[in-house]
Amino acid sequence: MVTEDRVYCSSSFLQYRSIIDKTKCFSLKYPSHFYSLPAERTPITDSLKLEEVLKEKVEYTLKHSKAALALSGGIDSPVLAKFMPKGSTAYTFQCIVPGVEVTNEVPISAKYAEECGLEHKVVEIFWEDFERFTPLLMQAHGMPVHSIEVQIYKAALQAKKDGFDTLIFGQAADALYGGLDKLLSVDWTLETFLNRYSFVMPDRVLKRFVIIDEPIKEHVEKKGFVDVHSFINNYFLFPSCDSYYNAMKCAGVNISMPYTHTYLNCPLDIERIRRGRSKYFVREIFERQYPTFEVPYKTPMPRPMNEWFENWQGPVREEFLPNCVEGMTGDQKWYMYCLEKFLDIIDGRVNEQ
Repeated sequence: MVTEDRVYCSSSFLQYRSIIDKTKCFSLKYPSHFYSLPAERTPITDSLKLEEVLKEKVEYTLKHSKAALALSGGIDSPVLAKFMPKGSTAYTFQCIVPGVEVTNEVPISAKYAEECGLEHKVVEIFWEDFERFTPLLMQAHGMPVHSIEVQIYKAALQAKKDGFDTLIFGQAADALYGGLDKLLSVDWTLETFLNRYSFVMPDRVLKRFVIIDEPIKEHVEKKGFVDVHSFINNYFLFPSCDSYYNAMKCAGVNISMPYTHTYLNCPLDIERIRRGRSKYFVREIFERQYPTFEVPYKTPMPRPMNEWFENWQGPVREEFLPNCVEGMTGDQKWYMYCLEKFLDIIDGRVNEQ
């Protein structure tokens, strides 16, 4: 039985971007929805097998749907681009801040598209899109949302308009194959990893809160250090996939995430990652496919939150401590902004969508 518990859910969202205890929700009016990984997943012990399965999954999607590719400037989706037929469509997201130069993946993704013979289209994202789409995404998700949902949702709407019923994403490669190199860079104790991983510590911003450490405790090994890769695959992976799944479902477009049909079936080579070879299986595929390209510096899907939230003074609802966003990054401010907006929706302080 699911019960309402705003204090727990607010704390959980700020720490983990999800509701850890699935028996709790923000509001019974907006029940939370969660993504499940494919029931059958292929074990992977080398890059050749991973490449084979990814190709198979892309080809299956193309055979059974009218699909396009979401193409980033990293390596995960460019690997999939090599399996798309020439002339296929690829979409790249570009956040726009008028008068300000921000991170832009379009130039490098355009090179990938040209290399693979794909038609490259850019989906421009503006702050107004976040204001417009965030409420409906939160209501469907049953909680505040990650900022990538807005970009995915708008891209899905464009794909649908262009006649596609499915978008293919390179999502989950980071979690599954050692791409989160900063989290894997050192050995963490429970306390140090709790503070490092939590997106916003609830005691810093909420008057009533709980500190949720059970998910990390589960992965503390005998030596006292956290098995970070195991934690990522059991907790980080699911909220991440939830964001994609929710946005696509809201747009009425199917989603294909080929990497989620696989899992690493051998120990992750932590030392290899710490020597600069993060996500080494995916890198190996990329290097075979694009021998003249340099592996790009890894950046998350660009979102200019620092610019958009530069002058935001923080939440004003009674649940929050005064001046609690002081010193925060733009991404952290987004979580605060989004949490306040969702609480306003629950209380009927803003119009539903």
